[in-house]
Amino acid sequence: MSHLSSPSPSSSPAAATRVSSVLDPRRAPVVQIDSALPAVAPRMLLADSLRQAFAAHPHGGEPEIFRERSWTDRPPAKAAVLVALVQRQEMHVLLTQRSASLSNHSGQIAFPGGRQDPEDRDINDTALREAWEEVGLARERVEIIGRLPEYATGSGFEVTPIVGLVQPPFHLQANPGEVDEVFEVPLSFLMNPAHHRWQQLDTPEFSRRWLSMPYDDPASGHQRFIWGATASMLRNLYRFLAFPPAL
Repeated sequence: MSHLSSPSPSSSPAAATRVSSVLDPRRAPVVQIDSALPAVAPRMLLADSLRQAFAAHPHGGEPEIFRERSWTDRPPAKAAVLVALVQRQEMHVLLTQRSASLSNHSGQIAFPGGRQDPEDRDINDTALREAWEEVGLARERVEIIGRLPEYATGSGFEVTPIVGLVQPPFHLQANPGEVDEVFEVPLSFLMNPAHHRWQQLDTPEFSRRWLSMPYDDPASGHQRFIWGATASMLRNLYRFLAFPPAL
């Protein structure tokens, strides 16, 4: 079990914010690639196998990565994301490119999701509502099968990843105020740790280490740089499926 480290303990929240605003995660040195770990078996990525795994452990087992060092002084806020697994010939994960105008995690790749509203019935409802508001994914197309462990972001959110199977066909419409693009990545790619890279940047002022999963997207012709909280939650899904908890 490990933490995803952000600026070192001696760094102030203000310093951490400055670091986040200037850091280009693509350019940081790669210090480790987890190619020695086994990929999740293809049979475990089928819809029925995923249902069975979460039926046995609805909360996704023990996380490998569960928090970032906070760079804000405000009280934590509850949030949810939808880990939408699209049932095509091969299972895919639905992801978004967040709008560059957003105040938190702007321009980054993320799951659809956001802060829990008082009107939401529960955390599942938060994930489904946010997916509808951000990308137009209708909740009746989503079969919720479980969740992953809560993840605390440095920006002050306690995020519950809700896992759902999505049956095509469906129509998506990105909310231009929140999402620049919607795209899919094969689940098999993300569940192969040969694509899991640890990057680290050390300076006299701070030290930061994070997980990334760059994906060369044939549909767009450019690289989707998946890192930070999104990569960490995917890593927890990998751990759950590759090393299932004992019953």
